[in-house]
Amino acid sequence: MTTPNITLNNGVEMPQLGLGVYQMDDQQVRDSIPLALKAGYRLIDTASRYYNEKAVGQAIEDADIARDELFITTKLWFKDHGYDQTKQALQVSLDNLGLDYLDLWLIHQPFGDYYGSWRAMEDLMDEGLVRAIGVSNYFDDRYFDLISHHRVVPAVNQRETNPLNQQIDTQALLAEHGTALQAWSPLGQGNPDILTNPVLQHIAESHGKTVPQVVLRWLIQRDIALVVKSTHKDRLQENIDIFDFQLTDEQLAQIASLDSGQTNGEFDHTDPRMLELLLSLD
Repeated sequence: MTTPNITLNNGVEMPQLGLGVYQMDDQQVRDSIPLALKAGYRLIDTASRYYNEKAVGQAIEDADIARDELFITTKLWFKDHGYDQTKQALQVSLDNLGLDYLDLWLIHQPFGDYYGSWRAMEDLMDEGLVRAIGVSNYFDDRYFDLISHHRVVPAVNQRETNPLNQQIDTQALLAEHGTALQAWSPLGQGNPDILTNPVLQHIAESHGKTVPQVVLRWLIQRDIALVVKSTHKDRLQENIDIFDFQLTDEQLAQIASLDSGQTNGEFDHTDPRMLELLLSLD
């Protein structure tokens, strides 16, 4: 099975569904990526701060798939922000991944000199070292600040998006300016409030599917891209087997009623104490 593509604002085609490797160790990466590629995944999403770029690169090198059939995303950590540091960080990521170019490069967090980083990323895209650039965890004010002062509008903004945190207003703002919303934590990192939700369970039963499949299908039908993590063969297959059924308008409305703005992430990206914690890390 091959996942459908969406067209980014600069014409680049990106798979709508991909594999995220957050919190995977090197062995899990090397085990999971071949399984994912065999199942039909073509987008792999990592980050310098995940500390597994080298393992991703090794798995890509070992795969019998042409480079132009893969879509590789990584992210720039905020401690590498600034024009010159960003250019250096790209070379480190390319070396780690064993690649000549990235398909998508994201600013991971909206802290520090992300203006300088964005200007560097614009130039690196002009040089052909990156096909598309975007951001991650940019709340609406930071996103609008960025696009108001730069020539390139982000192709993607990665935000936590799931039935309990649906990002309706954010998706509308991004669409207005041509930026695709890409969901991380689409299943709430295994949140039982999602996985055992009676509304979602009823919908899943009506289609002969699982709750995760219903949630991922719901995102697809909202024209949202997504990355989903799994290290298990059966679940990797399950997560991509979502293109053979359609949620009804009534079911979409039922899911819409679940939105509470509840975050399932490890921290609140708007909390200054979170930045204090991140600054203390290596």
